Amino acid sequence: MVTAIVAGIQEVKGHKICIVDFSTIQNSVAARFIICEGQSNTQVEAIARSVEEFTEKEHGESAWTKQGLRGGQWALLDYADVVVHIFHKDWRGHYGLEELWADSPQQFLPDLEDAGPDPEDIPEY
Repeated sequence: MVTAIVAGIQEVKGHKICIVDFSTIQNSVAARFIICEGQSNTQVEAIARSVEEFTEKEHGESAWTKQGLRGGQWALLDYADVVVHIFHKDWRGHYGLEELWADSPQQFLPDLEDAGPDPEDIPEY
């Protein structure tokens, strides 16, 4: 499920993906949070739609709960064990979820566009 969610985020160029692992914490609200951001209200909404499409296509799963999808500042998709938080870049720091859960293991994924093309894929002229 996490792989499908990350793929959905990356499909529409979501930024600063962080996976917070709660799997070792008893009675936690979810096994993982996936947090990311979009550069605009439109992109926040597009990321949410893309995540929904990927999870439906790859796992046949729909979010149990959806919130904030029309405002463009924040969206939440709750898949029971995995909760996806999509923030507008200007609002992510305000909520500080990574800092709130700083004692849990966190994995930050590089932005795809920051990684740049693989030199092997660039043709020689």
